Amino acid sequence: MQDGMARHLQWQSRFFFAPWRQLRKELGLAPSCHPLVSDLQSPYLVLALFSELLAAPQLDWPSSTVVTGFPFYRPQNSKGLSVELMQFLDSGESPIIFTLGSLAVMTPGNFYVEAATALKELGYRAVLLMGKEAGQVSSELLPEGTIAVDYAPHSELFPRSMAIVHHGGVGTTGEAMLSGRPTLIVPDDFDRYDNAARVVSLGVGRQVSRDRYSAAVLAAELKQLLFDPVYQERAASVGRLLQAEDGVGVAVDAIEGLLGLGNS
Repeated sequence: MQDGMARHLQWQSRFFFAPWRQLRKELGLAPSCHPLVSDLQSPYLVLALFSELLAAPQLDWPSSTVVTGFPFYRPQNSKGLSVELMQFLDSGESPIIFTLGSLAVMTPGNFYVEAATALKELGYRAVLLMGKEAGQVSSELLPEGTIAVDYAPHSELFPRSMAIVHHGGVGTTGEAMLSGRPTLIVPDDFDRYDNAARVVSLGVGRQVSRDRYSAAVLAAELKQLLFDPVYQERAASVGRLLQAEDGVGVAVDAIEGLLGLGNS
């Protein structure tokens, strides 16, 4: 079964690494098979680009592993939140954010439809990050106090929320943890199930499987998440710890150390 899963992963991700292979060629490096399957571990340096809060080092990890912390992306030319979204955020209480990241948003299934139904029952304000589909949604179809937008930087939006409902992608998971807000994860593929389990173990969120996801289940889970102060307190504590980490800096130091650049 593991061999079958590896072949499936290799086939699904075959186009992702074309730029990586081209870079290796330009640098004069030997051809490589697949960085996620057969060439996963380097004897020189393995960067684990996440926080130890999410996954602590294990005895069976390569000895060359350095856990850096999340390397959060902060572009200098970020356009920030749109005027429309800023006005919405400033006009009432903090909303619940619903997002499927950059990949899962292309196949949302019933994620946003069930969210809209649940929001009608709960009465909370919400932001739906829907990608290109946002332009197809009439405001008349949305519950009162809900806005649909194509995109907003998680780093600026999440801290202004009361909770975040997402798919469990590692980037979204990291930003949600950093924001100090509790999360509800609806995993559907790849590492998202594992990320969800770790978030639950940390005490900063809850999980519901995609096959159980419905308006009724969503409403019940959000009530648990929002009414239990332990989630709020734990999420805020983890957020403060992550804010003290420097994933990019640790990664740069590790690479420079390997190359002998250091501070000398």
